[in-house]
Amino acid sequence: MTAMFPRDRSWHAPAYTPQYKTSIARSPRLAPISMGSTLSEETGPVFGHDIIGELDNDLILNFAKPGEMAIGQRIIVHGRVLDQDGRGQPGVLVEFWQANAGGRYRHKNEGYLAPLDPNFGGCGRTITGEDGSYVFRTVKPGPYPWPNRVNDWRPAHIHFSVFGATFSQRLITQMYFEGDPLIWMCPIVETIPSKEAIEQLIAPLDMDATIPMDARAYKFDIVLRGRRGTYFENRKEGV
Repeated sequence: MTAMFPRDRSWHAPAYTPQYKTSIARSPRLAPISMGSTLSEETGPVFGHDIIGELDNDLILNFAKPGEMAIGQRIIVHGRVLDQDGRGQPGVLVEFWQANAGGRYRHKNEGYLAPLDPNFGGCGRTITGEDGSYVFRTVKPGPYPWPNRVNDWRPAHIHFSVFGATFSQRLITQMYFEGDPLIWMCPIVETIPSKEAIEQLIAPLDMDATIPMDARAYKFDIVLRGRRGTYFENRKEGV
């Protein structure tokens, strides 16, 4: 049985961070309580490769009309889902969603006036291989303004959801792009007290994985637990 590394509480953002305006209303006012899980939460769901469609990991094509494709800088995102000892985790369902190349989400409540791309849905999924690896193709998302302070912008990012063996083991994080100056100006990023934790969310350009004359590549590994686990916004205490 593998020993668990202790969690580093300084790695995560406090719940109440006034510079991130929504945390004022969302942060808890009472001490947390422990709640038992149900049988269905502990035993499901079960994910298999048969639930994955042919284009689920290709956001350039999975929402496009026949013969067309999404507009934007073509990129490949790849990496591994790892445990605290660096071992790959096979059979993990990884979901991802993002804004389009202009920084706009396909959502009825979207308030940004950037154009919608009729051939881009902005979401996909895949299952990790035996070595914990995953890969998907997409377009690089654009930054967008958001109503926090007078002139706040979110850096370009992709959201990730990582499922374990049960519904209660769902972790959510974000990936940023190397070299984006908006990362260090974002009030959400500023809530994370550790510079090292922030840097772990920034995917470096990986020229070895690019496809010449087609797509650049970025590498983003996700570490599930340990002193230097990936920062997860919905489960700050870890897995």
